[in-house]
Amino acid sequence: MTTDYQAQKTITAIFQNESQVNTVINRLLDRGVPQDHLSVMGKNFQSQTRITGFLTKKDVILGGLRSGAIFGSLFGSLLSLLTGVGVLFIPFVGSVVAAGPLSSLLLGAATGAIAGSAGAGLASVLSTWGMPEDKAAIYETRLKAGEFIVMVEVPADRSGEYILLMESAEGQEIHVTDATLPHPCPGRCESTEDLAVEVKAHLSQEAQETFIERYNAVYDETEDEMKAEQAAWEAVKDGYTEDENGIWKKEEEAVSV
Repeated sequence: MTTDYQAQKTITAIFQNESQVNTVINRLLDRGVPQDHLSVMGKNFQSQTRITGFLTKKDVILGGLRSGAIFGSLFGSLLSLLTGVGVLFIPFVGSVVAAGPLSSLLLGAATGAIAGSAGAGLASVLSTWGMPEDKAAIYETRLKAGEFIVMVEVPADRSGEYILLMESAEGQEIHVTDATLPHPCPGRCESTEDLAVEVKAHLSQEAQETFIERYNAVYDETEDEMKAEQAAWEAVKDGYTEDENGIWKKEEEAVSV
C-alpha cells in the first residue's frame, strides 16, 4: 500500500478489448498508481473458459472473491498485477472476472446491493455508490456485450492528467466520480471505529470484531488491504448469517429479527 498517494476521485472508462486494458493498466502503473487503486472487470478475459470449467454458478454466488494466488496464475500478467482478483455472478450480466476494490463493492461489502438483493445489477451498485444512473446503465450494457471496465482512483489535482491517459489508451465513456471506492481500513484496523461506514453498516457488533480480527491477521502478514478484506469477509460468512436487510449476524439474531 502506498501511504502518500491521496486518492479523492475515481475515473472510469470502457475499453473494447483485453489488449487495450493491458496497455492502460501498464501505463497507470508506470505513472505510479498503486495496485490497490486500480480495478478491472470483464466477461471475456482469455482464461475465462478455464475458470468456467471448475467453478459452478453456485460456487460463484456463495464463494464470492477467490484468492489472487489462484487467479493470478490463470490470467497471467494482466490480472496478476492487481489485488483481489475473483469471479462474481452479477444479475443481468452473468459471471464476470473482477480485480481491485471494485470487487468488494460488487460483493456487497459496501452497498449490499449484490449480496443482499437478488435483483440488483451493476448499474444499481454503481449508482448507489455515486455514479449517475444513465452512465451506470451504459457501463452495465457494454460489460454485458463483452467489453471491459477500468477504474482508477487518483488525487483530485491530477485527475486531468489521468483522463488524458485513459483517452490516449482508447478509453470510451470516461466518467469522473468525486469519491473513491471503499477500502475497509486505512491500513491496519485498530478498532471498529476504523472500519469504513459502508462496511460497518452490514455487520453486527460481534461480526465487526470478527472482521477486524481476521483482517488484521492477514494484513500483518501481507500488507495487502484487498487480501485482508477478502479473508475478513470469508470469516464473517463462515460464522454469521445475513438477514433480510443485508446485515451479517449470528444465526439466532438473524432469525429473530
